[in-house]
Amino acid sequence: MKIHEHQAKALFREHGIPVPRGIHAQSADAARAAADDLARQGVTTSVRVVKAQVLAGGRGKAGGIKVCKTLAEVHPAATALIGRRLVTKQTGAEGVEVRSVLVEEGLDIDRELYLAIVLDRAARKPVIMASTMGGTEIEEVAERHPEAIVKEWIDPLIGLQDFQSRRLAFALGLARDRAQLDAAVKLLRGLAELYDRLDASLVEVNPLVVLKDGRIAALDGKVTFDDNALYRQPRIAEMRDDAEEDPLEVQAAASNLNYVRLDGSIGCMVNGAGLAMATMDMIKLSGGEPANFLDVGGGASAETVANALRILVSDQNVRAVLVNIFGGIVRCDLVAQGVVEGAARVDMKVPVVVRIEGTRAEEGRKILAEAPFKVIVGRDMADAAEEAVRAAAGG
Repeated sequence: MKIHEHQAKALFREHGIPVPRGIHAQSADAARAAADDLARQGVTTSVRVVKAQVLAGGRGKAGGIKVCKTLAEVHPAATALIGRRLVTKQTGAEGVEVRSVLVEEGLDIDRELYLAIVLDRAARKPVIMASTMGGTEIEEVAERHPEAIVKEWIDPLIGLQDFQSRRLAFALGLARDRAQLDAAVKLLRGLAELYDRLDASLVEVNPLVVLKDGRIAALDGKVTFDDNALYRQPRIAEMRDDAEEDPLEVQAAASNLNYVRLDGSIGCMVNGAGLAMATMDMIKLSGGEPANFLDVGGGASAETVANALRILVSDQNVRAVLVNIFGGIVRCDLVAQGVVEGAARVDMKVPVVVRIEGTRAEEGRKILAEAPFKVIVGRDMADAAEEAVRAAAGG
């Protein structure tokens, strides 16, 4: 789960991480009032930065960040952003609607750095990545200047140690004096604490800025959380912005389905993540493109299958549905019944291909054969994938 920049910075403040003073605004009038409020809070500079709040990177290059040198510029800047569809490299051509902005004080910046904590799955522990090349996407830095990235792995049993923080601070040039070094260590400790206590999967500051007076601050903030841990982070779960997530993915989550929307034309319903990945590969090997990843789980009921089918056919890009179930825990006859019930609840306009094997598979095939609509039953996974590709192409 992702959260907006203004939410990430609120969490940063709670963990002692310095950020620019700013106010979240959901209208142009509120943005203008926020600019005045910052002045009353003691912000002396007339510069205000109006930043579109969307769950996508690359806002600056897409025109989603506007620097206002006078307070009078804030209202028109916010007006130009709120309600606009912002298109970045991470949003796709359709873009995403800007519903709010963050109005912040301008800072006198000397240098821009990069700092992030992410899970290193190979090492099975979090790793801090840092670079003096801030303000640039880390993928570009890794590709062009891998030597510019320094790393420190965090032992999950003992946490980030101060000697590691000092080593990173020196690598980033944050040891101009003892005050700056201490501030860097404190900031790193706060980031590590936030990552661990809030079950984050990513904490990124890009850029981390060094001001001309030597102070450091997180100019931007990005935090992603482990969905599987949200049950123990209710406050974080409340920060979810469903408006910026795929509506079908929101529906799937409400039905406890693991669903990710893709760009293809063949809707996939599978039980088990491994089988789901294999099914998607088989579709591609057969010349088609999967429209989604959907794992209904090992113990899927008829109701679950019916909900999954409803979500699949709600995708306007789907031209055929492939149901591939191995009945180990789940019974194939229950899956077949779910397909029939689901088709009865929705306006089924696309062909359905089903491959079921395992517990009560024969009973399941009988239910499908007696269904009030045509079901193409695959002999095996390869045959089912080929049938689905042909069906999606109108064959």
